[in-house]
Amino acid sequence: MKRKAWAALLLALALLLTGCGKPLQFGEETTETTATTDPVINAVVDPEDMFSNRDYETAYDETKAGMITFQGGAIQSTTDAAKISGTKVELTEEGTYILSGTLEDGQVIVAAEKTDKIQMVLNGVSLQSSDSTAIFVKQADKVFITTAKGTENSLKNGGAFAENENNINAALFSKDDLTLNGEGTLYIESPAGHGVVSKDDLVITGGSYTVSSAGQALNGKESVRIAGGTFSLTAGKDGIHAEDNDDASLGYGYISGGVFTISAEGDGISASNTLQIAGGDFTITAGGGSENGSKENSGNYGGFPGGMGGGMGGMGGRPGMGGRSGDISAMETTADTESTSMKGIKAGGNLDITGGTFTLDSADDSLHSDASVTITAGTFQIATGDDGVHAEETLTFGGGAMTITESYEGLEALHIVFSGGEVTLTASDDGLNAAGGTDNSGAGGRDQMFGGGKGGPGGMSSGNGSIVISGGKLAINASGDGIDANGTLEITGGYTTVCGPTQGDTATLDYDKSAVISGGTFIGTGASGMAQTFSDSENQGVIAVQVGSAPAGTKITLADASGKEILIHTPELGYNVVILSSPDMKKGETYTITIDNQSGEFTAS
Repeated sequence: MKRKAWAALLLALALLLTGCGKPLQFGEETTETTATTDPVINAVVDPEDMFSNRDYETAYDETKAGMITFQGGAIQSTTDAAKISGTKVELTEEGTYILSGTLEDGQVIVAAEKTDKIQMVLNGVSLQSSDSTAIFVKQADKVFITTAKGTENSLKNGGAFAENENNINAALFSKDDLTLNGEGTLYIESPAGHGVVSKDDLVITGGSYTVSSAGQALNGKESVRIAGGTFSLTAGKDGIHAEDNDDASLGYGYISGGVFTISAEGDGISASNTLQIAGGDFTITAGGGSENGSKENSGNYGGFPGGMGGGMGGMGGRPGMGGRSGDISAMETTADTESTSMKGIKAGGNLDITGGTFTLDSADDSLHSDASVTITAGTFQIATGDDGVHAEETLTFGGGAMTITESYEGLEALHIVFSGGEVTLTASDDGLNAAGGTDNSGAGGRDQMFGGGKGGPGGMSSGNGSIVISGGKLAINASGDGIDANGTLEITGGYTTVCGPTQGDTATLDYDKSAVISGGTFIGTGASGMAQTFSDSENQGVIAVQVGSAPAGTKITLADASGKEILIHTPELGYNVVILSSPDMKKGETYTITIDNQSGEFTAS
């Protein structure tokens, strides 16, 4: 647009908006009602109870240990507690056993008393079973498998699992509690099943593990607890999985450290109950990555049922609203294929993250909970074919730094609470969405649909959602609505910027009941056709104006009557509307907005 046209437009808008109350206001404020949902069973995870002193113990006394040596198909032992039968050896008594050598097709079985604790030291051992598990813990109180310092060890299944009464389906299979530790390396191959399975607790406190499996790489029925180690996991299903179908209070996960590189056809890490991550370094690719998530954005560009309608001065409601042009019911899914969950990190109960470094690339949600997600620290780099972070109930972000480079929706939950930290996100649909979709909000991916979710609380329809921003820094670049509150929006602090498109059925702010700002800074740009501004402001002023068509990279400056610059911002996308609010803005006072070196005066409301 020519400079003279810019100036004329801004002057006209200033006259139109004078005395108009709340410009661009279409929503009516109502009393908020908060929906209640039945809570998911969530295990109480106490970090002090996760690991015993014995779990960390890697020392052993060779003079008191039984020495078991493998050579091809032969087995030699220095202890009568090791019962040898052909290419199988049973460990029958409590104690320490040191294993070394190569067993080409055989098995080590732990068949001790239910009260016995057994330590197996892998000291340069290679064990393979053609049709079963290399190590089978049939009975014990607890088994500790320690990799000796500086050694390389391997456990392999030959590509088949014979039918058996114990349902063995892993290269390392335990019916009782299993702890892995040490300072050596363990390679596990399971081309027909899982890598490691414990039917009780699976605990790992150290060591290096490379697992390749057709199923899950690491599986603990009652729990998976990891305090350290280095992990390279390639899985045909989940990388790390905890689930107890017999007891809904179990099946939880706890990770406090370790370095993880996970490539999983299913979820990277999943727990049917609570999952708590207190530390660690995670690089996860789930379902082939974000490139395998196929999503549509919120509006078919240019398609506006009923037309745009109305002018700036006389708009009493949303013009021409015939419904959103994108019809979710028309999305195609493949009903005859099994639904596969392809999430980065998933919890059936609460997902709590209090530290760690995360690089997540997932076909479905990168962080997901069927209950609530709480993040208080950590560094996150996320690319996803669906939501960056999804919670069926409440998503709380209180600290940390998160960058979402690709997503369908950035942050989605029934209730979103943003109180600290920093999030920068890019979304092909909504940036923040409260109660605006379901777990399957975008169909697509390798199987054309994603599993592992409940479909949202009550369908996550409209009216009961909420978004509260009280602190931190939030930068949103969205091709749909910047902030979509199907219910209420409240901003009391922080620094929020929203950059939306000028095309499509989109809005910088979209809310059903009310949007109140009483603190913090808000800078929003986007389309004007469906625009809303705040329904009320307390303690500070708001200015919302339509500015024609400003190209991407056009700087916005807000200055007070003395010429002091209050806000400076350069949107990454073109825009038709600008919404500004700051604690430095006072209601009833006049401010100057400068766009592309053209200025106009506006009164804050």
